[in-house]
Amino acid sequence: MNLCTIIPAYNEEKRIGATLEKYGEFFDKKTSKDFKYEILIVINNTRDNTEEVVKEYQKKFKFIKYIRLTRGGKGFAITEGFKKALKCQYDFIGFVDADMATKPKEYYRLFTEIKKYDGIIASRWKSGARHNYSTKRKVFSKGFNFIIKSLLFLPHQDTQCGAKIFRNKAIDEIINSISMTAWAFDVNILYLLKKKGFKIKEMATIWEDKEGSKIDIIRDTLKMFSAVFRLRLINSPLRFIVRAYDKLPDKIKVSRI
Repeated sequence: MNLCTIIPAYNEEKRIGATLEKYGEFFDKKTSKDFKYEILIVINNTRDNTEEVVKEYQKKFKFIKYIRLTRGGKGFAITEGFKKALKCQYDFIGFVDADMATKPKEYYRLFTEIKKYDGIIASRWKSGARHNYSTKRKVFSKGFNFIIKSLLFLPHQDTQCGAKIFRNKAIDEIINSISMTAWAFDVNILYLLKKKGFKIKEMATIWEDKEGSKIDIIRDTLKMFSAVFRLRLINSPLRFIVRAYDKLPDKIKVSRI
């Protein structure tokens, strides 16, 4: 078996080094003739020294690779990572955040528990999970999850936790259908997998909120709601509304938001 883990990195020079050190040390001990491993850093549209930091850790851990993008956000970066991993024919493809909110031991536990499922996602809200979420972040996460369940009927308690692993065949089946590469990216892939009949397991995790988060609660809640609502329209008889909106000049779109 082999596993490719994608880490999207946008201006992460201050945090990516510690993550690569811990993940590198952990998986260096796991690598064997029966288990091959790769960490694929997708440096997306960054303006700092993230690339130089990654290059330094490549010298220490040969299974660290990276690609650099000049555009796109987190979802776009992960999607491009998916495409790269599919070309390399990894059995399992996952992703995890650059801030190490999910420790390598917890991430690897996902891999060991995937078993007969097509994918497995970490959850901060299932019974047995542990986290140090602030009250504000907890309200944000719970509220967003309520919106997702109401509009898309996904069964998961936590779609947004940044640690997920999928079988190659599952990602290959949906890769060309991913339309949301920003705020609703995780929801989009889970929704597509559900429509295709793939079985996804949700597992309680240990998660640690990290300093340096780029989330603005009010602004990003509105963006996430808008993205999920758009996804709902795209997958309904009212999809013509989205198509008509997309054809409008950008100047008009901005003035209406």
